[in-house]
Amino acid sequence: MPGDRLTNEDRQHIAAGLAEGLGFAEIGRRLGRPASTIMREVTRNGGPDAYGAQRAQEATEQRARRRRQAKPPAPPVGDSSHGRDPQAVQNLTESFATLLEQQGMPRMAARMLACLYVTDSGTLTAADLVERLRVSPASISQTVAFLEQQGLLRRERVPGGRRERYVVDDELWVRSTLAALRMNDSLAAASQRAAEILGAATPAGARFGVAAEFLLLVSATLGQVMEQWQQSQADRKAEHQP
Repeated sequence: MPGDRLTNEDRQHIAAGLAEGLGFAEIGRRLGRPASTIMREVTRNGGPDAYGAQRAQEATEQRARRRRQAKPPAPPVGDSSHGRDPQAVQNLTESFATLLEQQGMPRMAARMLACLYVTDSGTLTAADLVERLRVSPASISQTVAFLEQQGLLRRERVPGGRRERYVVDDELWVRSTLAALRMNDSLAAASQRAAEILGAATPAGARFGVAAEFLLLVSATLGQVMEQWQQSQADRKAEHQP
């Protein structure tokens, strides 16, 4: 049935159909399967000239065994400092990562940033991240490079050693917002130029003109917010000075 997994009998029919010189669509029609299902099955198992029903069945069973033997999800980190529930912290980390991913951040970057952000120190080593995220060191290295490029973390040497640790701090979202502000300014300027080139009285030019007007308003508002934030931080520091 469509949507069910292919059986050994299905694979025998596929092999027979290929031997007859039938196309994927015709084989799929005879089995009541989409042509795309037949194409994927044949392609992943040697192609039309090398497809064998028994070999394909064995390969499928082997893949299923590997999936069952895959590493289980990482257990909650055993950090009970401040009386925290490790499982609650784990759930928070996962939900925060999902939120970042929904905002457009790559999944691995979102997981790493969330993992770092929920720690009190804001720092973890590559080994810590490998253990907590259950990924390879290569994945950690690539993701660190991406986040560093975005200004969302920085590297530090572990005192007295050669290892690096990765750090997030209280200014993370400030830097992120400043980067967004710079990008917004660039888009506003580009929209203004486009409106001039296309002609403000034309539909295309007017479209860019409206975009420029909106983007300039966003930049002005964000600029005011950043000034207010900086002033509030300065006032807070002044209050704590002796």
